[in-house]
Amino acid sequence: MDVHITRANSPPRRWPRHGLAVPLRVVIHAPDKTVIRDGRGRELSPGGMCFEAGVELKIGDQVEVEFTPAYSGHPIRVRAVARNGNGYRYGVEFAPSGDQERHEIAFLCDNLRALSSSYSPSSSSPS
Repeated sequence: MDVHITRANSPPRRWPRHGLAVPLRVVIHAPDKTVIRDGRGRELSPGGMCFEAGVELKIGDQVEVEFTPAYSGHPIRVRAVARNGNGYRYGVEFAPSGDQERHEIAFLCDNLRALSSSYSPSSSSPS
């Protein structure tokens, strides 16, 4: 039996989310210093991501999120704004500074979508 849980009064999502398990760094620029914290990416969409990191963010805080996608030789660093949080788990909306960042995020999401649609649990189970 499939069980689907939805929250009352939850607006529909603007973008589909893709599972992601990747180490990342959260870069916080303060007037007097820059703080970098390690974390773990959990979900990604063209509009933002969910991650866990040992940092305290408030809604509206601006950060940079940096991670290196699997099968990629270079890291992606994109500006983002904290939109929600629960403990040390945060949802951020991307605020890319240019077309290059937008292109990298779109390319990564396309690859995640292709990988998730090509994976079939029955094809990996032993016969």
